[in-house]
Amino acid sequence: MPEAVLSQDSIGGNLFRYAKNVLAFPTAYGYKMEVLNPWDSTQRLGSFAFVDEPFHDQNIAADGAVVVKIPVQSVISFSSTQWSVFLELGEIGRVKGILEGRNIHSPKMKALLADGSVQDVGTESAKNIELMIQMHPDIILYSPYFDGNQDPLKVTGGALFPFADYLETTPLGRAEWIRVVGILTGRQEDADAWFDDIESRYNELKDWCAEVETRPTVFSDLAFNGQWYVAGGKSYIAQLFEDSGVDYIWKDNPSTASFPLDSETILAKARHADFWRVANSSSLPMTYESLKRENAVYALFDAYKNRKIIVCDIQETGYFETSQIEPERLLADFIYLFHPEVMAEHQPDYQTKYYRLME
Repeated sequence: MPEAVLSQDSIGGNLFRYAKNVLAFPTAYGYKMEVLNPWDSTQRLGSFAFVDEPFHDQNIAADGAVVVKIPVQSVISFSSTQWSVFLELGEIGRVKGILEGRNIHSPKMKALLADGSVQDVGTESAKNIELMIQMHPDIILYSPYFDGNQDPLKVTGGALFPFADYLETTPLGRAEWIRVVGILTGRQEDADAWFDDIESRYNELKDWCAEVETRPTVFSDLAFNGQWYVAGGKSYIAQLFEDSGVDYIWKDNPSTASFPLDSETILAKARHADFWRVANSSSLPMTYESLKRENAVYALFDAYKNRKIIVCDIQETGYFETSQIEPERLLADFIYLFHPEVMAEHQPDYQTKYYRLME
């Protein structure tokens, strides 16, 4: 095939509807993708030209974008929210390395690590660069941080792609990054259909709570080292609360991230809240007694006294691996717990997956 230069001009609009940190445009050769910098809207974290197989042998005019041939054959994935999508799409064979293998919940991924199909390439703070070089990855999917430096990874030879899904502030925005993996694997239509189903179900559940007669109040999280990090009123969890028909105590806060408050301030504002949402990262069950032993202040909240604490057992449920691609399940869990009468009307046999009332 003679060498040719193709224009990268898009032949369609941005494919993403909810995600705010990524833009993707169909092009003559495949896709142009921009990952935006959430800390500086004038900057990009990366610019990529994804080139479909029929154009692999052609010279693509990418205007500074990193050229990546798709479907990718060898991927190193730093986050479970990335490789879990490959797994769900039946494309896990493309993933050759992951981080934090010892913390995996998925039985399928544990089996792949055990038989050597997937390699553990270290931890976020101690990556095995030499092993990654030996893998010859087409692309490395990493989670970008404000002060993170990924320059050491350049020696691997793989394209460095900042997978900024966790920085999205809406449940559907985070889930829509499924479609990025669809593009990387040549499974765009399947990924789009999957996301469309998520979107439809999520919005249906949201509509169930649009006009509930009462909206219980809720607050979230636990104290840590004398500070209580509270989810901002424009955050991911705040959006889930809003869509499930409850009033989040800090809903008027403008932050998209967590911010610290002292226990006295929390108690003054949230003492009489109806519900309290917590996450348990320990392998031991969290109970009312264990909470009281941890911090006597916890027993002063009405939600504690009335046994209205809802808990997610992180390890048991595999929350960090799958919840981001199942926002409709998170929302359904909340509706079941906050508005049991709504769920009883629409789906009386519903069983929660991630959250439950603490015993």
